[in-house]
Amino acid sequence: MHVLVTGHTGFKGAWLTMMLRAEGHTVSGLALDPEPGSLYEQARVGELVAEDLRVDIRDAQRTADAIRSARPDVVVHLAAQALVRESYRDPRYTIETNVLGTLNVLEAVAATPSVKAHLVATTDKVYQNVSRREGYRESDALGAADPYSTSKAMADLLTQTWVSSVDGPPTAVVRAGNVIGGGDVSRDRLLPDLLRAFQRGEPARLRFPDAVRPWQHVLDCLSGYRAIVTALLAGEGRGEWNIGPDEESFVTVGDVATTAAQVWGDSASWTTDDREHPHEAGLLALDATRARTELGWRDALTYPECLVWTVEWQRRACAGEDPRRVTMDQITAHVERSTA
Repeated sequence: MHVLVTGHTGFKGAWLTMMLRAEGHTVSGLALDPEPGSLYEQARVGELVAEDLRVDIRDAQRTADAIRSARPDVVVHLAAQALVRESYRDPRYTIETNVLGTLNVLEAVAATPSVKAHLVATTDKVYQNVSRREGYRESDALGAADPYSTSKAMADLLTQTWVSSVDGPPTAVVRAGNVIGGGDVSRDRLLPDLLRAFQRGEPARLRFPDAVRPWQHVLDCLSGYRAIVTALLAGEGRGEWNIGPDEESFVTVGDVATTAAQVWGDSASWTTDDREHPHEAGLLALDATRARTELGWRDALTYPECLVWTVEWQRRACAGEDPRRVTMDQITAHVERSTA
């Protein structure tokens, strides 16, 4: 199977590329240049792809030409401006990338006869957040309070409208939340910020330590994406899907930081950043019952294991181990755990 991943130079995209290659699939990628020091660079992911296409998805013609020329069987659309705080700094770029970029990918996929399945990733932040403890279901109302969330809710609704209005391959929308794992270098994300501070021997600074999030390892999240793609190829799986962990993984940011510091050792610590910050949701969780019952998908890792695997990845890489080998070791271990 030939899979084209948009956003393959990003955190999830690099992990997904390596996961698919470990399964024996051909992978092509379409994305902007990677962030310096990214997993894509550290693990030399570019060596693993059939075509490494550097395209801005805001460019409709180049996006269409690239996808058509690659002739993939499956397209997984991950490319996005994915940071809430960055969306406040540059809302236009965020909306153009996440909304118009998604439209350009949808158009390109519909015009590419080889594509048999299309998965569009949005986010848990598309839901109208009323701060309830129980997770949001796929049928709950969408809504948003910041430029990033708004752009992803628009992309989600756009995809639903497109699917009901335009002929094309079987398509699904997947919504996931706080995903963690080794090799993430994004700014303003908890685990990357923690690990950077720990490596420098400085206390990490937390903006909202009391905020509650569901924490999920990137491999568990991506295994859910794979399950949806498999269903689409089998003539099922259309519609919207939540991929999120059980309630035992709903933990405060402060508790995550404390546990991560304990796993890291070396007197790692954190403190509260009392400066004024843009709004972020205090509580946000997903109900993934549909994926568990209809796809048979489940997380293979518990919440504590997610943290341990993430910190251990960084520890091993910092100790001089090959990041590609560390990543592939975790992919192999995850497969064994999932099939046990």
